[in-house]
Amino acid sequence: MEQIKSAIKWLLSIGPIRRVYNFVMRGLAKLGALNRITSTLYYIPSFLTFNREQFAVLRGRRAYYTNLKKTRDSRAELRRNVHRLEKALLMRPRRDIFAKDYIGETVEFYLRAVNEVSSSVDESELVWAQNVLSEYFKAISIPDKVVDKARADFETTTFSPYEVDKVPYERGVPKTPISYDDFLALSKQRRSVRWFLQKKVPRKLVDQALLIARQAPSACNRLPYEYKIFDDPKLVQKVASLPFGSAGYRQNIPMIAVIVGKLDSYFSPRDRHGIYIDASLSAMSFMFALETLGLASSVINWPDFEPLERKMQKTLGLKTEDRPVMLIAIGYSDPKGKVAYSQKKDLKVLRSYNEIKND
Repeated sequence: MEQIKSAIKWLLSIGPIRRVYNFVMRGLAKLGALNRITSTLYYIPSFLTFNREQFAVLRGRRAYYTNLKKTRDSRAELRRNVHRLEKALLMRPRRDIFAKDYIGETVEFYLRAVNEVSSSVDESELVWAQNVLSEYFKAISIPDKVVDKARADFETTTFSPYEVDKVPYERGVPKTPISYDDFLALSKQRRSVRWFLQKKVPRKLVDQALLIARQAPSACNRLPYEYKIFDDPKLVQKVASLPFGSAGYRQNIPMIAVIVGKLDSYFSPRDRHGIYIDASLSAMSFMFALETLGLASSVINWPDFEPLERKMQKTLGLKTEDRPVMLIAIGYSDPKGKVAYSQKKDLKVLRSYNEIKND
């Protein structure tokens, strides 16, 4: 296989052959992009390009409904509905009665979670759910059959004392000791580092960075991802050898993280891209946090490529609905190791105000 790849690369390096190849590819792309019918026909011969994602999304949807009756450490359905209640509670003006279409379901999710508490359950999730639900029922004083029934069910159990700091609150005037110049300097200091000192990375520092990473915005507060971190040298090399982009420097990576998106957090295919958005927001916060702790990092791209997906799934024992989003190399930067300058786009190219372009 490697010999075939090398031969193809060599052929495409020949000028006339490369130009013919580009001409054919450009023509096929133009034809396929005429409309949605031609694009469907274009992808029929290479249906595997998107088939894994389609399969994963459907398996995730199936797992979502199957998981509703399973004991789990964290419950995506409960997190989603409780966050919906939070957003409803902070609306201005707030309606006298709201969330009738899902309050009964939310209480049902909560009670099931409380009654199935395991040793590994995320208790902070249940405390948060209880507090928000308590705040919701305090906010509605008008009699209503749906709300009153949900209230009565909710009051059958109490997981922990009510904590006022775990419900929607007035933000006030934000105060931070970090200035814009400080943050700009941090963003310029953070570089994609590929050369690390052979020095063990303390897990405590990584966990500190993860505390910041989890604060990143997430649609309906699902946090539909997990960080699989490896610091065993053999496992690091095994995992680092999977993606294309680590060739040439993976041998000196002391720690590596694989961010995995969890498609079983969703009941609808419309949310299938949420794992990539939410995980990426978290990853950027994670890397900034690492930088403040004296650690360096580098994102290793993970292309949606069938052979690599199979290898990653087998290596990490992932479920079909678990999708690798990216890998991050972590370690202490070698002061003598070079980093790319990476000129960024000028703002006039990157940004526009009130501009709408029509095709």
